[in-house]
Amino acid sequence: MRCESSRRLRGNRQDCGKVKHCYSPGVYLKPYKAQKTGFFRTFKTVIYALLCLALAGFFVWIWWPRGPVSQLVPVPVAIAPPTNPPVAVPLVVVHPAPVIAPVVRIQTRAPEPSGTRPVQTILETQIALVRLGISPGSIDGVAGSQTRSALMAFQKKEGLTPSGLLDADTKAALLISLPAMTEYTVTAEDLARLLPVPKTWLEKSQLPRLDFENIAELLGEKAFSSPHLIRALNPNVNWSNVLAGTTVTIPQVEYPPVAGRAALVKISLQECVLEAFDGESNLLVHFPCSIGRLAEKRPAGELHVAVLALDPNYTFDPEVFPESPEAQALGRKLIIPPGPNNPVGVAWIGLDRPGYGIHGTPAPEQVGRTESHGCFRLANWNAAYLAKFVWIGMPVLVE
Repeated sequence: MRCESSRRLRGNRQDCGKVKHCYSPGVYLKPYKAQKTGFFRTFKTVIYALLCLALAGFFVWIWWPRGPVSQLVPVPVAIAPPTNPPVAVPLVVVHPAPVIAPVVRIQTRAPEPSGTRPVQTILETQIALVRLGISPGSIDGVAGSQTRSALMAFQKKEGLTPSGLLDADTKAALLISLPAMTEYTVTAEDLARLLPVPKTWLEKSQLPRLDFENIAELLGEKAFSSPHLIRALNPNVNWSNVLAGTTVTIPQVEYPPVAGRAALVKISLQECVLEAFDGESNLLVHFPCSIGRLAEKRPAGELHVAVLALDPNYTFDPEVFPESPEAQALGRKLIIPPGPNNPVGVAWIGLDRPGYGIHGTPAPEQVGRTESHGCFRLANWNAAYLAKFVWIGMPVLVE
């Protein structure tokens, strides 16, 4: 082996400390590089280890899953009680919801107060008028033409301007005794009366009675009201399956007691109104009525009551119904049984003109809005009430 230095010295192997390359002929050796030892190697390893640990901790902190804030369990901290506890805070937090809840408003409406006061709504107006013997037609809570006509009758009676409007003076004069509504319990007898009403005259003649078709119709007749109003007042009732014992809310109506007979009945063909007066021309009743469709069939002038029948049957004469194909096909008279759905309703007040009279109807909502074959139609409850005033020979003036 030969050693070659920068100064090309010859000597033994100790001089190789300054040697750049040591080699044997024909053999290549890597250059020799002095290695760091001891403290320096250990310090470098520790630094690398700390850096790797810090980097791993950083990634763990970023990716570690965090629960919602609401799941964190607060650490109880002992707090000394305040010397002046805040009284207003619990009141604000706890009490506002019950104050504005709808239940509170409902409770303030029940029970309905008693006493007497001026009417406030059209529904109360109609109920108050009925209690005076002045009918607005079927009670429905709507300010229609029949309600305006009834208001005019009341205003004339009280010496007010007959505007037909519920003005301040009329409200002050028209008082209502509360409650305006009442509760009615459906009975088994009520349900037993319900019968479907056939469409043909022949089928009607074969029934024992033409009673109410459904319970809403029966309740409407009891309360002088439209069945639509009865349903609206009782939205929670299953009207397709009303059972005995069901309680419903209906208008509390009743006509005044009859003190004596009427002296005169007047019928206005133009206004479609029937009114009865006592001997001193005081108004006793005011009812809307239907009149004859054809002018030549409308009786005019002074007539008289000739007959009075309550809950009558009806003689169907095909000659009175020339427009009916069924009537022409039958060619014979039929006796239609009594009942509220009988063609003349629950009362017949016959006049001294053959075939003419004042009577009830199976369709009280149509009174005053449709025309008859010549007679004067009233709602059943109005016809029954009028029958208490009339007498055989009483004059009926048709104008």
